[in-house]
Amino acid sequence: MFAVNFWGSEWLDPQLAPLLVLIIVLAVVGTVILFGISLIAYLRRQTVRYLLITFVLGILVARSVVGLGTVLGLVPMTVHHLVEHGADVLISTTLLYMIYRGGSPTATRSIETNRYQ
Repeated sequence: MFAVNFWGSEWLDPQLAPLLVLIIVLAVVGTVILFGISLIAYLRRQTVRYLLITFVLGILVARSVVGLGTVLGLVPMTVHHLVEHGADVLISTTLLYMIYRGGSPTATRSIETNRYQ
């Protein structure tokens, strides 16, 4: 059920497939929970920093879902690699931007008022 043929060869050992599926399901559940928490935090704070953190965690959710879809044979390996590596670029770029633009932790700018809080 979990062994997926990729150009005629199995890339996933059938004995390890259940473990891989379990790990990816846990990753999906964990990232969805973290994304939900970050969304609540963003709605309360409404700062650019919280928005970017929520964005990054949303990308991690998508990345985990694509990984699960690949293991289950729903997402082709090429799409898997494009999404996963594209997500890596987006996450690293966003984090580097946050580090570059970061000021003191107490001086965060609100999106609504555009004032420091």
